[in-house]
Amino acid sequence: MSKIISLANQKGGVGKTTTSINLAAALAAQGKKVLLIDADPQANTSSGLGVEIRELSNTIYECLVNGVDPHSAIVATGVNNLSLIPSHIDLVGAEIEMLNLESRELLLKHLLEPIRNEYDYILIDCSPSLGLITVNALTASDSVIIPVQCEFFALEGIAKLLNTIKIIKSKLNPSLKVEGFLLTMFDNRLRLSNQVYEEVKRHFGDLVFNTVIARNVRLSEAPSHGVSVLEYDPSSRGAKNYIALAKELIARQK
Repeated sequence: MSKIISLANQKGGVGKTTTSINLAAALAAQGKKVLLIDADPQANTSSGLGVEIRELSNTIYECLVNGVDPHSAIVATGVNNLSLIPSHIDLVGAEIEMLNLESRELLLKHLLEPIRNEYDYILIDCSPSLGLITVNALTASDSVIIPVQCEFFALEGIAKLLNTIKIIKSKLNPSLKVEGFLLTMFDNRLRLSNQVYEEVKRHFGDLVFNTVIARNVRLSEAPSHGVSVLEYDPSSRGAKNYIALAKELIARQK
């Protein structure tokens, strides 16, 4: 059975895109067929997987605004079992264009219905906002992973995101659940990282993934080469963390 998971947090710089790319690659490495959707106008997920956006005819923008068949927007990546629907800067204006469309909160859900069973996992990298595109992503998803940076303002804004999820559950997607909180940029040498971990664990208990993503320079370097960290340096701590996260996620489905 396929599963659609959004990666969301309106706070920027918490590791959403890094996690989207590397978790998708790690799931693919476990033999799962994965579709990654770049729903951020910055298109960092697309460029981070080596996709040349200027050469594309169709992206998630054309699918949402013009009703283009999603199959025509899917591109292969350099990773076996991993495909991508890329983004484009035009997505910045999509929310305004979508305002006049019927059932605008359900556009992505309807878009994915015909293709969801072609994949084991569909991951959606959301933009750092709680706008209409993110609402579409959450409405289309079965669950949401919330990356949380191990820094001082880690919990800032999470209440607002959880309230948005609550509203979407009540009005648009009753089955939506929080898959888990993922601690990123963790450094066990720092007291602050450990304090943030304990605070998140105290607030959210079993919803916190056992796997934490350590601060790792290879994770920062890999996107500039257009590959995931699993291809860039499979022996790195970052690669091992995301493989562990993929295995933990798969185990939760059993």
